[in-house]
Amino acid sequence: MKSFKLLPVLFLLGACSSSTPEYDATGTFEATEVIVSAEASGKILGLDVEEGTTLKAGQEVGIIDTVQLYLKKLQLEASAKSVEGQRPDILKQVAATKEQILQAQRERDRVANLLRVGAANQKQLDDAESLLKVLRKQLTAQNSTLRNSDQSLTWQSSSVGIQVAQMEDQLKKCHIISPLTGTVLAKYAEAGELAAPGTPLFKIADMEQIYLRAYITSEQLSEVQLGQKVTVYSDYGKDVRKEYPGIVIWISDSSEFTPKTILTKDERANLVYAIKVAVKNDGMLKIGMYGGVDFND
Repeated sequence: MKSFKLLPVLFLLGACSSSTPEYDATGTFEATEVIVSAEASGKILGLDVEEGTTLKAGQEVGIIDTVQLYLKKLQLEASAKSVEGQRPDILKQVAATKEQILQAQRERDRVANLLRVGAANQKQLDDAESLLKVLRKQLTAQNSTLRNSDQSLTWQSSSVGIQVAQMEDQLKKCHIISPLTGTVLAKYAEAGELAAPGTPLFKIADMEQIYLRAYITSEQLSEVQLGQKVTVYSDYGKDVRKEYPGIVIWISDSSEFTPKTILTKDERANLVYAIKVAVKNDGMLKIGMYGGVDFND
């Protein structure tokens, strides 16, 4: 009679245990989160994001005041034009000396011809040769001076060009751009506030590709491999769950103590290994939601 009374109780316990989902590992869902920070200093003129907004990668969502940077760029561009205006025209500046050399060569040849017929003396020829040598040295010195001046101006122009490029880069950084396609999780700044490099503006997460961070025991390590296809379950409570295909993309190379909120297949295990399973989100999975994974499917 005593054993007969226990049967309904055992049946009830068996029914309860059979309805409890059996997971090889459990954990919580997470996503790739990025905190977008200001890259320039100034007043935030606009920040068109709100929590829950979906953004595209490369989408401009705001801007920081660019007036001073733009004026600095104009000043540098004017300096670049001024440097270019100082560049010497080497051909024109040596043209006169070259003409003098041609005249000196003709005079030397004329004196040499006169000397051969006895109408001139050697001193006249020597003077003509000396003048020609002096003019040639002057041309060499002019060319060297003008080339050095041109090279110096080239360096100055290059330096100003680099500064202009720096201004353009800083102007570009005044535009607030979404680094990835995802959902805005939090907004930290508003239009009208002052920003400095590193000031957090908003946080965004890729909610299309989500991950289940689960924990396995050392005994389960042999069952799990990178790239392994598994079945992931989202647990909504009250026996409501949905399954998704998943792929193991990361296995920790070191153990850690079992987090208090995590249950493992072996509840006696003190040390566990974290793994990450990639899951394509259909919009139902949320960050922080509990889930389970089955390695046998």
